[in-house]
Amino acid sequence: MNRFPLFLATALPLALGLAACSQPAETAKASAGFTLSDTMLREIKIDTVREQPVRNELTLSGQIATDGDKTVKVYPLVGGVVEQLSVELGDHVTKGQVLAVIKSGEIADLQNQSSAAGTDLDIARKNLQVAEDQFAAGLSSERDVVLARKELQKARGNVGKSRKQLSVYGVSADGTYELRAPISGFITEKNVTDHMQFNADNVGNLFTVSNLDNVWIMANVFESDIAKMQQGYHADVTTLSYPDKLFSGRIDKVFNVLDPDSKVMKVRVRLENPGYLLKPGMYAQIKVRNTEDRAMLAIPAKSVVFDKDRNFVMVFHDKSHIQTREVKIDKTVGDVSYVAAGLKDGEKIIAQNQLLVYDELND
Repeated sequence: MNRFPLFLATALPLALGLAACSQPAETAKASAGFTLSDTMLREIKIDTVREQPVRNELTLSGQIATDGDKTVKVYPLVGGVVEQLSVELGDHVTKGQVLAVIKSGEIADLQNQSSAAGTDLDIARKNLQVAEDQFAAGLSSERDVVLARKELQKARGNVGKSRKQLSVYGVSADGTYELRAPISGFITEKNVTDHMQFNADNVGNLFTVSNLDNVWIMANVFESDIAKMQQGYHADVTTLSYPDKLFSGRIDKVFNVLDPDSKVMKVRVRLENPGYLLKPGMYAQIKVRNTEDRAMLAIPAKSVVFDKDRNFVMVFHDKSHIQTREVKIDKTVGDVSYVAAGLKDGEKIIAQNQLLVYDELND
């Protein structure tokens, strides 16, 4: 008869102790009267759960390129020999600056032709004067005067043609002409050396001058991502040279053709280039963002605590009532996480130093 009360006296305290140990961490802390100190309260940051349009982010690779609308190739006018080379690859030049001086046999021929045309003009003038004098004296016919006038007109045409040709080439008296920069910018291509001899018929451009105040970022889009690209989407660009610097722009051109070799489509982002930090040929990473036609609850990505293969947030009611809440994250884009379950619109969460609070409640 005394065994049963003795069993209860022994088992009841043990059962109560086991039940207390099995309670959730936050309940145990709450019963212990956990309250944020004023110092801790100043250290944390409270944010509000809000429904926001869902953003997408796609990471592309690409390269920096010169602005094609402000890039000019400089070709030789006629063949010859490079007598003076004034610039090197990468030099900055101003519009009208001499890039090279070229001595040309063709220019010398043009100058000789111009000189001969001037002599022919003088002779034609004298012949016309003689013909008019003889006609006035009755020693020649009117036909001779008409022919002399036509010869003078022809000589004037030849002189005008020669002068126009020489003015186009910008020649000097010694048979040389100058190649000048058509715009201000940088020498981004140079295909000429000092004393190089060439024929204008079989040589390409000698220089390329590019204005780098603005540059293009040419990004590669694979076929599976083409439907996600549209003109006007926001783009953030980073480079290997400046990993901590973000360059922001928008897609201003979608090239609706695929490269036959790489099978990628190009999109272009135009960026201002202060200080000429971005240089043609640099590798670039482009993060393209757009907004979907749906909305979800959004919270700062840094407010999420990942523990034991689950995601948690600290729901804040007041400094004495803080709850650890498991949430389901649909996806994270940049600094925003979209919540599929676990929170309600308008609830407040701890968005900074929440890990300290989590450890206090769940150690």
